Amino acid sequence: MLVATRPSAEAQQSKKLARLGYVSATHRSIDLSRAEAIRMGLRELGYVEGRNIAIEYRYAEGQRDRYDGLLAELVRLNLDLIIVAGGDPLIRAASRATKSIPVIMTGGGADPVEAGLVKSLSRPGGNVTGITNVSTELGGKRLELLKEIVPELARVAVLYDPVLPASVGDVKEILPTAARPLKLTVVPWELRAEESVEKAFAKLRKKDPADGLYVLGGALIRANRDHITQFALTSRLPSTYFQKEPVDAGGLMHYGVDMEASYRRVAYYVDRLLKGAKPADLPIEQPTKFELVINLKTARQIGVVIPPHVLARADKVIK
Repeated sequence: MLVATRPSAEAQQSKKLARLGYVSATHRSIDLSRAEAIRMGLRELGYVEGRNIAIEYRYAEGQRDRYDGLLAELVRLNLDLIIVAGGDPLIRAASRATKSIPVIMTGGGADPVEAGLVKSLSRPGGNVTGITNVSTELGGKRLELLKEIVPELARVAVLYDPVLPASVGDVKEILPTAARPLKLTVVPWELRAEESVEKAFAKLRKKDPADGLYVLGGALIRANRDHITQFALTSRLPSTYFQKEPVDAGGLMHYGVDMEASYRRVAYYVDRLLKGAKPADLPIEQPTKFELVINLKTARQIGVVIPPHVLARADKVIK
């Protein structure tokens, strides 16, 4: 007599286990908040590591020459999709590495249409989809808030990575345009991978000093976050940041996309793709939620008094 048997729990789990790749442009410790927000979003949709998904993590630790090798490793693992925690160079490397495995952007980089990564936001057309956090209005708003906090501000140094097209566009077009009505002068400060932060700052302060600091994003900037915030503190420079984490570490102010909400939204793309959606047809989303974060402790340290009307608008105040 034949007896029907149910598959073991282990066999059921192995059938259901989806395999994800996660590649970050920076260090594991610096990327921690982003990775955790994505995992939180996945858990909210019922995806738990070790239960029904497995995630292969790779970290470039700020070294662009590692991108292709790390992505080649992931592609060889025959994954269901790859999450890219980085900007244009890393997204391009993922796009070069595979045309068949879906690639999910997490918000970094330039406009993906202008960068040639996708055909359009509504219909990406290839294997790349996800989140873009590009908003040209944010640069002007950050300068405006910095000027409100420090009315005597005249020259703002903009620290950026010249390899990133989005950052170059900010420095050459968006920020100078926004600075004019505020009677501010924008001073570009390049940070290059082959040069230490301390050496770059020493040279730039001597060559072209400023009385405010505007820090853009990118893997190189993230990797040197603590050096940058410490420099701003010891130099008593009021500073504004593209990302929130430097403000938690001692920067003065951040205004921008609510990155935690944005990262958690990545889970939606994982869910849709695992359920059979095609990345070519899955629209790319733009940010809808923004936040203002102010570090009052830093303000006191550098002798800046935050106006009450600015404090009242803050979503988070670090005391």
